[in-house]
Amino acid sequence: MSVKVSPSILAADFANLSLECSKIDKSNADWFHLDVMDGLFVPNISFGMPVVRTIRKLTKKPLDVHLMIIEPEKYVTEFINIGSDIITVHIEATNNLNQIIDKIHESSIKAGIAINPETPISDLKEYIKKVDLICLMGVNPGFAGQKFIESTHERLKELKQLIISSGSNALIEVDGGVNKDNFQDLKSNGADVLVAGSYIFNSPDYNIAIDALK
Repeated sequence: MSVKVSPSILAADFANLSLECSKIDKSNADWFHLDVMDGLFVPNISFGMPVVRTIRKLTKKPLDVHLMIIEPEKYVTEFINIGSDIITVHIEATNNLNQIIDKIHESSIKAGIAINPETPISDLKEYIKKVDLICLMGVNPGFAGQKFIESTHERLKELKQLIISSGSNALIEVDGGVNKDNFQDLKSNGADVLVAGSYIFNSPDYNIAIDALK
């Protein structure tokens, strides 16, 4: 089974961002995964709108923008306007998910929900048919290079069953700790999209790493 691969730019060499993006653009990667962190929702600060706007100019591939920020409803419109193709917000970060999903869909782009390792999959039930993507975190969000949480496999199976039973068309994206040791099981258990950062950007050949995941 083939999956989409979305390299996480957070793990790239930012001193050579244009070159790094060029390599991913020329590869068989499907999307660019962009982690926006505010230092509040997660204990790290990554990058914001100027970097997303810059990367938009460097590729025609879809930008898979993952907002790890509190009150994402304040910023969604701007992320739409700078060229995001998919905007994913955390279920834990807002009380206005329905409003955010509707605003994203009004702009004819895809809406996603990310869910942290400790949050019950059942919390997704009321939204599962409204979104295009569920981003299942395989690590606690905030830093690149973390060890994969093994219980993610069971959560992935549970999420797949929820999608099937509800008649949802949402894709399942697994983000965090994806590598050569677990990607086959993730695909077997229902993952449609694999986000990989360190695994790809620490590889001597990005193309080989991406093609291996696919």
